[in-house]
Amino acid sequence: MFNFKGKTVIITGGGSGIGAAMVTRFAQQGAAVAIFDINPNAQDLISEISQPGFSIKYYEVNVADQLAVKQAVKHVVGDFGGIDILINNAGVSQIGRLDQTQEKDFDRVFDVNVKGAYNCLFAVIEQMMAQKSGVILNMASIAATLGIPDRFAYSATKGAIRSMTFSVAKDYLDFNIRCNCISPARVHTPFVDDYLKKNYPGKEQEVYDQLAATQPIGRMGQPEEIANLAIYLCSDEAAFITGTDYPIDGGFIKLNT
Repeated sequence: MFNFKGKTVIITGGGSGIGAAMVTRFAQQGAAVAIFDINPNAQDLISEISQPGFSIKYYEVNVADQLAVKQAVKHVVGDFGGIDILINNAGVSQIGRLDQTQEKDFDRVFDVNVKGAYNCLFAVIEQMMAQKSGVILNMASIAATLGIPDRFAYSATKGAIRSMTFSVAKDYLDFNIRCNCISPARVHTPFVDDYLKKNYPGKEQEVYDQLAATQPIGRMGQPEEIANLAIYLCSDEAAFITGTDYPIDGGFIKLNT
């Protein structure tokens, strides 16, 4: 099961956190993996996880730049022969209520989270249409479904991602292109650790425990758990699934409402 040999997957934001976990899992399952990331430290990830038989290549690209994305996609097709799967994982956070969100903050989070996903979708869709197959997985959030305190702009971007997922799934049924999204709750990534260190120096563990306790299951998710769901949704075993948002949230949505 979950054999990706002969398939090529683009993972945006693949250099760290959830993206890095996805890169690792897809490589383990035989996929050729193209990492789109603005941070060249993604090269360190490749060096760290590479094993015989792995095929992983890093492309330094800002997903908010459509021309750069188009060029990177052309390079992927040239390097690997095609594109079978796109995972729109790249994203940035924005903390603050509406009255605390300046225009530059709003523009920045939409440029990466929404326009970045659009750019990647736009760049790969013709290739997928031509080959009459493809899988797209977008990274949404429970913030697209529930009101999360102090996440005005971020929540808006994830609501857009969720709606874009449904639209793409509907429009490309005749081309055998599937499109779904994942909506995680809090996941323990380097972003969480950096946030705690910056905003709660000396109280990192205390605040971490408070945040973890907001999940009914009693802990944050792990990046590998999100990657495992991504593996399933992008696999041939999930061929009957499209146009669906999958919460992976420790019970947050259903058990907190």
